[in-house]
Amino acid sequence: MAGAGYLRTLPTAETLESLAYRFAIVGFIFWTFTLVAGSIWANDSWGRYWGFDTKEVWTFVIWVLYAGYIHARATRGWRGNPSAWLSIVGFTAVLFNFTIVNVFFKGLHAYSGLN
Repeated sequence: MAGAGYLRTLPTAETLESLAYRFAIVGFIFWTFTLVAGSIWANDSWGRYWGFDTKEVWTFVIWVLYAGYIHARATRGWRGNPSAWLSIVGFTAVLFNFTIVNVFFKGLHAYSGLN
């Protein structure tokens, strides 16, 4: 079977999980920077750091999800399925924030032009 031979070339689940964790740490650092930089920019533009706009709230929710993921894996030793599912939930929230929130929610960060 050609498919079985291909599957043997893939890394192990433990290797993929470790790689996902490392990418999440790097992404979390960048996400923290965007959250802080966005707050500074909002204060310069609108005179406030936080306005509870839908995009701002979802950005913070994603930050909390990934902070929980990194914390649970580093201090509680979460490995395997719980760790993978928390990572998937975080990534789904990112996709939701970049697509659904931008298009279908009203606020200062709605750029779709839909009414």
